[in-house]
Amino acid sequence: MRVTSGLRVPDLNTAIGGSKSSQHCKGEAADINLCANGCGGKNSDVFNYIKESLTFDQLIWEFGDSCPAWVHVSYKYGHNRGQVLKASKKNGRTVYTKLS
Repeated sequence: MRVTSGLRVPDLNTAIGGSKSSQHCKGEAADINLCANGCGGKNSDVFNYIKESLTFDQLIWEFGDSCPAWVHVSYKYGHNRGQVLKASKKNGRTVYTKLS
């Protein structure tokens, strides 16, 4: 399992087109990707485990249909919303659909 994005400094967040309110900038979020070389797991397994077993603020199925390209999860000290979303592209823009 790899964390492909964790804490982002403002310049990096701007350079990659991240949201100005990204929880990555506060050290509250991580993007997770299982190894792509046949290690036996799927990003959908990680997504479902977090959804069913852990406390989180946001959990995002990042693109992909049967399996997300990666999983975004955030946790805040204090109130966590338990918000589950799916990211997709529409007309070149990222849109988020609420799953639960």
